[in-house]
Amino acid sequence: MSAPDTCDDRGVAGKSSVQKSARDMILSLGLIGLVAGVVWLFLPHDDSDPELKRVDYRVELLTARRAASYPVAAPEGLPKAWKATSVRYRGEEDEAWHLGFHTADGEYIGVEQSTRKPVLFIEEATQGAEKTDVTQKINGQTWTRYDGDHYDALVLQGKDGATTVVTGTAPFGQLTKMAQALRTE
Repeated sequence: MSAPDTCDDRGVAGKSSVQKSARDMILSLGLIGLVAGVVWLFLPHDDSDPELKRVDYRVELLTARRAASYPVAAPEGLPKAWKATSVRYRGEEDEAWHLGFHTADGEYIGVEQSTRKPVLFIEEATQGAEKTDVTQKINGQTWTRYDGDHYDALVLQGKDGATTVVTGTAPFGQLTKMAQALRTE
């Protein structure tokens, strides 16, 4: 204890260093936040969808046409703005042919063919779309419409052992345009 006229400095240094440490921590956090904000401001951050690259499917098409037991279909004469974005042929998996396109307005259309059991293949290719009573003649063949929550489709059950499905998010007008463009040679 100190005398009444003397100054008691006990604990003052401790409070001062605690206050200084807290102030320094807050200033450091503020500086880190400022630097992070500046970095975020100058780094590019594009939230738009990436540009889809066009694929050349000619080699895969020739390979599929040589290997498949059915006439493999691919479109001719589509609008230039429609981009082929995916292609594959899996001979070991029921001779499955896939060719995917994106239209000018961002819709997806896929051409699917397979020798797999039609009920199973259509279910998978259309993502569960339901068969309707609506049919339409395209290039002299009768295609059946399927309506779905995700994809709509046009289905051609061929006499050659393969089922052809034109499916996607596009409206039936664009699906029909794709089906009209399909050629097998």
